[in-house]
Amino acid sequence: MSQPISFDEALEAAEQLDADAQAELMAILSRLPERGRERVAAVVAQARREFSAGQCQPMTAAKVVREAGS
Repeated sequence: MSQPISFDEALEAAEQLDADAQAELMAILSRLPERGRERVAAVVAQARREFSAGQCQPMTAAKVVREAGS
């Protein structure tokens, strides 16, 4: 089984790639934030469905903070 490489090793490996491979790597990395936004949007959509279905109760900010801390 291979061992994970360090960030420095990954950066060094990326610098060793030819220009086309570096461009492809950049395209792949630029898509990562979009995936994160899609995950957040899915969570928000689920929360809205739960709210519309009456599965949520109003609460004060103080109660939200208390429940988040527990």
